[in-house]
Amino acid sequence: MSARRFSGKAAIVTGGSSGIGAEACRRLVAEGASVLLTGRSRERGEQLVDELGSAACFLAVDQTEPDSGERIVQRAIAVCGGVDVLVNCAALDHTGDLLDTPLHEVRELFDVNVFAALTALQAAGRAMRATGGGAIVNVTSRLASIGVPTMALYSASKGALLALTRAAAVELAPHGIRVNAVAPGMTRTPLFDAWLAAQDDPAATARATTSAIPQGRLATPAEVAAAIAYLASDEAAHVTGASLAIDGGYTAT
Repeated sequence: MSARRFSGKAAIVTGGSSGIGAEACRRLVAEGASVLLTGRSRERGEQLVDELGSAACFLAVDQTEPDSGERIVQRAIAVCGGVDVLVNCAALDHTGDLLDTPLHEVRELFDVNVFAALTALQAAGRAMRATGGGAIVNVTSRLASIGVPTMALYSASKGALLALTRAAAVELAPHGIRVNAVAPGMTRTPLFDAWLAAQDDPAATARATTSAIPQGRLATPAEVAAAIAYLASDEAAHVTGASLAIDGGYTAT
């Protein structure tokens, strides 16, 4: 870790109040960035800001609102001095039978996982274009590339975000804007812990889950955050349109 890799830079992390997003905020602040983190939970967001100190600030926002992307970017410009990095981490989980999932659930899923990320990307991209460039990192999933029963619609939303990442990388390259993705596998987040606790036999489910991963364990949020920081940094200056799997080899099997 370089304490100066993001010195003087301003970053936005959506969904930054918990899990992978919170770890991304910690990593970016530790490396010198000023960070605006967003989320729906004011309590969690303000707790993280208290932890991170004056380099971080929080904006409570519902990203399904049409103007949310522009509101986030304008707040970042006002309090952080600009937008050099956008990390699209806000997401909604979903499991359910493909043939029986009602359309309103699908719309809600895409509103958060695709359209919210898109509006943030558009607003941040316009700001970056005006200042000569920047880096955007979209957090997708292993499920953007593979099929798992009951996860088809979540997979579709993350697959759409992956396709957007690749196309945006090509379109925005002339403006000095890089767009990449990280694709985490199963990661030890509060969301995973809650899912595991709800299983009939959590211990057996945990064993089955880790046995399918070549490295034999889950990812940690800090490991995903490290990949985000790399892609957002100048060390990845010639990397755009890439998707970096953080899954212990799961999608390589």
